[in-house]
Amino acid sequence: MRVPPPEFDPVTHAATTDFVGVASEGTVVSWTWVPEPVKAQPLDHPFAWALVKLDGADTAIMHAVDVASNDAIHTGMRVRIRWAAERVGAITDIACFEPADTAEHSESFSADEGSAEGVTGVITPVSLDYVYAASPEESAFFRGMAEGRILGQRCPVCRKVYVPPRGACPVDGVPTTDEVELAGSGTVTTFCIVNVPFLGQRITPPYVSAYVLLDGADIAFLHLIQGIDAHDVRMGMRVEAVWKPREEWGTTIENILHFQPNGEPDAAYETYEGHL
Repeated sequence: MRVPPPEFDPVTHAATTDFVGVASEGTVVSWTWVPEPVKAQPLDHPFAWALVKLDGADTAIMHAVDVASNDAIHTGMRVRIRWAAERVGAITDIACFEPADTAEHSESFSADEGSAEGVTGVITPVSLDYVYAASPEESAFFRGMAEGRILGQRCPVCRKVYVPPRGACPVDGVPTTDEVELAGSGTVTTFCIVNVPFLGQRITPPYVSAYVLLDGADIAFLHLIQGIDAHDVRMGMRVEAVWKPREEWGTTIENILHFQPNGEPDAAYETYEGHL
């Protein structure tokens, strides 16, 4: 008996078609303490992540256990489910586990309860926070962004200018030590019209993501094109950077809100064909 049920048995590889209800009470198999919860975790105060083997199951399920301190939980401890106030048919219907000897009686779930229709999909929120360690060259680039400047670096051998800077030329393999400040104007080399909505999208489709080759640079970088109908964007179109208000600047490329047409004639294809 595996909880949650896999699509196939990991030993025999046979499809698992029989659903059997298990108890809402079980035993802590192992655990770890979380002294400082982060955003999107089940509880907003210290708690334990634990593997809980529910009565009637042969495998353990990982979930949060709400206890006062790490001294209040141990391997072998009996716990039971604390159900969410509202259930939607997701793992979050289990708010957490709690000690069985202090919890109110919680009902178990039967496989026969609820709709006989199969589940066709489950919406599961996911949140990832990254701590990005910038290289010395990238740090200079981001500090330039905070000053309203676009900084690149030039290879001393082939003289190509890279933005954002890479620290070393991928062609010659030598350090790119010469700093170059670039203008905020450039040429659209390739682009994509985004028509499909997705979770967390900040702009309503359709909109354009494009590679912009800044004047004086030898590599294009990806950004948004606005200020023009998405279907009027074209290769070779001349654009300029639109910056956020000065008081909103930080050490991020998002200081540039987007690029927009600058009114200049389109660039000849030969001027950017090597950057597609």
